[in-house]
Amino acid sequence: MGLDGSRGRQAPQAQRTSAVPPQRTLPFDLAAWATEPRPAAPPGVFRLGHRPHDGTRAEQAAVPARPLLLRAALNLAVGTVVYLQGVPLIQSLLTAVGLTIPSSFVVSFLIALAVNVAVLIGVFMVFGSMGRWTEVWRRWVAPVLSRTVTHEEPAPDAEAPLTTDPWAGVRVAAPAAARRLDGEPVGDVDYARIRHAWETVLADPDLLPAFAEQVEVRGAAACAHPSEARDLPGRSGRHDLLARQVRLGTAQNVVKNPLAHRSAGFALDPQLLGTSLLAVGPAGTGKTARLARPVAEALCLQALAGTACAVVIGAAESDLGPDAWYDVVIAPGDPDSPYGLDLYGAAADPDEAAARLADALLPDELAARAETARTALQQVVGPYHAAHGRYPGVRELRALLGGDGDAWAVLRKALQAAGLLAVHEADLQHRESRHGRVDDPGTLLADRLALLDRPVFTRSFAGGPDALPPFAMRALEHPLRVRVKLPERSHPEVARMLSRLVVAQFVQAASARTERSLFAGLVVDDASAAVDAQIVRGLQRMRTANAGAVLLLRTLVDLPEPLRAPLFGAVGCRMAFPGIAPWDGRLFSEAWGTHLVTETAVTHTPDTSGGLVRKAARAGRKALSGTAAQTESVTTRDVERHRWSPSDLAHALPSGHAVVSLTTVDGDQVPPLLVDLRD
Repeated sequence: MGLDGSRGRQAPQAQRTSAVPPQRTLPFDLAAWATEPRPAAPPGVFRLGHRPHDGTRAEQAAVPARPLLLRAALNLAVGTVVYLQGVPLIQSLLTAVGLTIPSSFVVSFLIALAVNVAVLIGVFMVFGSMGRWTEVWRRWVAPVLSRTVTHEEPAPDAEAPLTTDPWAGVRVAAPAAARRLDGEPVGDVDYARIRHAWETVLADPDLLPAFAEQVEVRGAAACAHPSEARDLPGRSGRHDLLARQVRLGTAQNVVKNPLAHRSAGFALDPQLLGTSLLAVGPAGTGKTARLARPVAEALCLQALAGTACAVVIGAAESDLGPDAWYDVVIAPGDPDSPYGLDLYGAAADPDEAAARLADALLPDELAARAETARTALQQVVGPYHAAHGRYPGVRELRALLGGDGDAWAVLRKALQAAGLLAVHEADLQHRESRHGRVDDPGTLLADRLALLDRPVFTRSFAGGPDALPPFAMRALEHPLRVRVKLPERSHPEVARMLSRLVVAQFVQAASARTERSLFAGLVVDDASAAVDAQIVRGLQRMRTANAGAVLLLRTLVDLPEPLRAPLFGAVGCRMAFPGIAPWDGRLFSEAWGTHLVTETAVTHTPDTSGGLVRKAARAGRKALSGTAAQTESVTTRDVERHRWSPSDLAHALPSGHAVVSLTTVDGDQVPPLLVDLRD
């Protein structure tokens, strides 16, 4: 890995597309931020500034002040009476058995003192426990005393600043580099990036001279991202780049939330995103603004720090950050788009590339013909790649699949010239024999390719000198930031095809990477067209490849029914937004399971006890008040209940909130949390 954070030479697809964004002008206290405690916390807790939850103290604080003080005063009064009456009684008993010597004042005093102490200890143990005197002391008496006592500050230690020095390690090994960093304003992205480079130096000490030289020359801009960007313009999320967390909200202080998460900040990080996240909620509930955009912003910041690469897919109109956030912007159909898309993902295997393209071209209703479509495309792409050393463009591929005679003659001639005609003769004959038949999948694929073979997409997908530089997913070896803008308004079916294709290429490329130290993150603003059986299986493989996806859906009904349950099993994090349909809530409820709750049942029955006098009294009471006397029976039992029922998810979630369950790549799980995404 190079010290510039690019894992070697920068890929040609990652050239800078915009000017370097300016640094933030707000003052940033690097020392305070870098040395701020980040205590260990359960998954999903924002660690920066977090205070671990004290369950015992919270349980005690749940008692209202008035009943607590009343009980404490009552126990104090009774304890005082017991003390005043108990001491003389015990002394009398001791005198009666001859344990006191009236002529010896010292012995009598010691015995009296022991009796008083013993009674006081007994009173405090019994009545102090019942009256919760320690809780009263902690909540009211101790704070008052602490304000009246002045604590003297300890003398400052001469070596104390070393413990709060953000460049302590660098200062020891490269003092000149540390002094250069001390004299410049350093942001959180700069610090995370340089610290990441320093960790690389610690792993390979031979890089120390190059690291020191670059820091001495460039200062805070050392080890920069290949785009030379050092921050994101207009960033609005709350990030902790040292813990690689993005804060999305606050876990509510409710009974359904675990104690350790109540009132704590809720955050996501690569350990959670590595198991992938599925979010379901209707339009307007904040999926894009409160989930997709902050996660995309976090991945882009981590890419600038050299620890991640990001691919963000959504409609051109979706607010997923400005173009200046990204190194590569692909906008098919937009004449100002700087990059095109490689339909084959630069796959080394023609059969695998053709299979992914066939899956993307077919609409959902024709998924049953996917296998024959893959075979038909492989019978064309394989021979073409062997003859020309490259994959066919959209127009060439459409002509071959449609049975164009001239195109096939050119292909045969090229294969013969390369001496490969005999190798691919069987594929050519089989494909030519299917031309013109009703069940020919090539005709269907050619019709689907016609959607891409439009003048507006000529530079985006077709080859030639005028074509835009194509982006290929093999570039995920580098800390890239990629934005794919889908033309949902002008060409909705093309947008669906491209969504399926890009997601499939990402899953394939992320799992096949050789350099997996970078976290590869995918954000799909609307994944309804992107999920198929291949993607579901790929999500499970990405857990071990340091990669993950955030998939947003309006409703699970947009997916074929056979895919819904497998998708829930493939992702480790699930998120439900307000207003989901009850049938969507049922899948969430089943996935989250049940837990034991204490249920109290109160039964009222008519009172028929007693003799004639009591019965007459009850009859008179009923005549006067109009209500019959009843007895009350209370039954308590433990029963299993859904953590969140479909009805609760569909109708009880307040606006701006969500329920989310988490799983880390190590297998740690967090039960469903009610989170306020507005905080």
